[in-house]
Order: sequence, then structure tokens, then C-alpha cells
Amino acid sequence: MREKRNIIVGQSGGPTSVINSSLAGVYVAARERGFHKVYGMLHGIQGLLDEKYVDLSTQIHSELDIELLKRTPSAFLGSCRYKLPEIHEDMEIYEKIFEILDRLEIEVFIYIGGNDSMDTIKKLSDFAIVKGHTQKFLGVPKTIDNDLALTDHTPGFGSAAKYIGASTKEVIRDALGLTYNKEMITIIEVMGRNAGWLTGATALAKTEECEGPDLIYLPELPFDIDKFLEKIKELLKVKKSIVVAVSEGIKLADGRYVCELGSVGDYVDAFGHKQLQGTAAYLAGFLSSEIGCKTRSVEFSTLQRSASHMASRVDIDEAFMVGGAAVKAADEGDTGKMVVIDRVSDDPYMSATGIYDVHRIANDEKFVPRSWVNEEGTYVTKDFVDYVKPLIQGDYQPIMVNGLPRHLVLNNHGLSD
Repeated sequence: MREKRNIIVGQSGGPTSVINSSLAGVYVAARERGFHKVYGMLHGIQGLLDEKYVDLSTQIHSELDIELLKRTPSAFLGSCRYKLPEIHEDMEIYEKIFEILDRLEIEVFIYIGGNDSMDTIKKLSDFAIVKGHTQKFLGVPKTIDNDLALTDHTPGFGSAAKYIGASTKEVIRDALGLTYNKEMITIIEVMGRNAGWLTGATALAKTEECEGPDLIYLPELPFDIDKFLEKIKELLKVKKSIVVAVSEGIKLADGRYVCELGSVGDYVDAFGHKQLQGTAAYLAGFLSSEIGCKTRSVEFSTLQRSASHMASRVDIDEAFMVGGAAVKAADEGDTGKMVVIDRVSDDPYMSATGIYDVHRIANDEKFVPRSWVNEEGTYVTKDFVDYVKPLIQGDYQPIMVNGLPRHLVLNNHGLSD
């Protein structure tokens, strides 16, 4: 049997409440398959370029640590938003990366992330092939936005959807208690950029004892602010409390983000993504001035991706599963691929891992099908809800200490200088 060398793993992009479960899956599978060391990049590929990494055996000492890691939100290793240049634009960066990988005797490079992270896997695997390097490069899916192509869904989405559904119910209950002699409109802003998967998850709040949101607006369809105003006026004729869910990324027909109508910063990340925020605040102010009733805006913001106390068991288990599957695929010779989740059955829900060429995934976006939105563009259909429901099932109770969740955090042992 050949002697196996080392694995290095990194985390990139916006964190999720289950991203560390994928990290745990990589670590456990690597040890089970006989890899010598498992290194973690500190702050992804950007940290690796600065030679910042850690031997994970200095951080994870027991099964309890594995369980804590699976329940710890945010990126345990630290994340980044760093775009590698095209190979022909800056060969020196790639040569530096591979010099570091060779020095650490890395056999497998695993990156946990979304669309932009898969771009990193694509470029590194392409460079390795052209230059004759033997390292294997595998992507592990991660994004609450659920917009990665070819996978049924992404780890992180189910838990975020669970949090959004539960929180929407709570916002609705809160609003109903304040409308005895007055009308109130509540606008909930949900993450997701150009894909409406998370915003659609507010429909989960529609249950036996809750009406759910009155209107849901996804970014897949142009937003007509005049029709929106008329719809609100119609609803106010029959009810006092109105709750509307909007995506942070809804756009007007001319392509402008609604949030750009208000006061929004000019920050753009390395991949050219504008910072999207203030959509709900703008619409609440607009309705207040047009109608004159009380309005309120609610941004779930980073809680959508960090609320590990609301993580679903299905999501944590699948995140762990795809991490382990990436190690297995690389160990068996795959490179330039991303692990995907295939839905095997809806009732009972079952899933399995598959693997696809990362060139078919990187820099692509998966959107909510038009048939999963009603004709008017103001709500999602039963098909959408049926798709999401299995992903929010079950709980992973936090390990509590003095009434609060315990998390695993990096210590100074094993960190590179």
C-alpha cells in the first residue's frame, strides 16, 4: 500500500451554521483513510499565500471536540473572499501556492465554499494539470444561498431556512399583538443575493396556527414598486397587520437593486459583488410616506447563517457527509471536482453524494424555477415548500454550559508562524 501524505482544507466565502460540520467530515475521513496530517488554511487561500495554517491534530483531541465542531457556527479556520487571478495573468501566485503545498507534502487540497470558492478549485486543478503537479483538488459545497449548480441543495441552506421559517412566525406573532387600534406593515429582508431560495423559505411559517407572510418577493422576477403599493393597499382593506418578505437582491425592471434607491454603501468585494442591504428599510419608509401607517423593517442579517442553535439535523449530517465524500473522491484519484448532494427520495427523505466536474459549477448560479413562484410573482408554490421541508427536519441540541452553547475555537498550538 502506498504511503499517504497530507491533506489541507480551507473555508471560504460567507460562513454557515454547518460549515464546520463539513470540516469535521474532512478531518474524520482523512484520519480513517490513513492520511498522515490534516492541515487547515487560516482564512482560506488568502491565508495560505501568507503561509498561515494549522495542524488540526493540535485542535481536535476527542470525539467531544468533533461534536463541538459540528455545532460551532462561523468558519472555525477563518474565511476569506479572495479571487485568484487568471493563470496567464499572474503565474507567480500559482507557483507560490504550489511551492507551499509541496513543502507541506500535500496530496489533497479541499476547499469548502460556494460559487467563488469553486472558481479557486477550478483554477488550481487546471494549473496542476498543465504543470504536471500531482495534488488532487476537491470542492465541498457550502452556501446558505443554495445557488450552486448541479447539486439538489447546499449544506447551510436547510438550517438557514429553518431559522428563517421559525423567525418569520415569531415576527408575525409579534406584529399581531400590536394592531388593536392601528395598522402596521412589517417588511422582512432576507439574504440570498440574486437567488430567492432563502426568501421563499419564509413560506414555511404558514402552518396550522400561522397565516405566514402575506407577500413574498424573490429576485428572480422584476420588482414593480407601483404594483407593490397597490397590493399593500388592497390588503389593508381586509387586515391590520401585513407582513412582507423581500429578498435583499430584488431589482427593478431597469436592473437597479431596490436597496440602491435608498442609502447604501459602495462596497464591492473581490468578486465584484455589491453589498446588498437596506431593501426592507427603503420599502418601509416608502410605504410609510405613501400610506401613512406604522411600518417596521426587520433584517435577519447574519443570524441567518450563524444561528447554530437552530440548525437542522439533516443539514448537519449532510454537511459532514459531503466533507467525508470529498476525501474519499480525492483518495480514489478524482481532481477538479465538487461533491454534490443527490435527492434519492422525498418520502422518506433520503440523500446521497455524487461528484461533478467543477468547470460545470464554478461561477454559475442556480435560481428558483419560475414554476415554483405564483403567476403574480408574490408568493412561492407548494412545490417550493415541499422541496424545502425535508431539509429543515430534526435538531442537533447545542452542548450547553451555564445556559449557553459551547463552541470549539482555535487555540495557539500548531499555528504556523
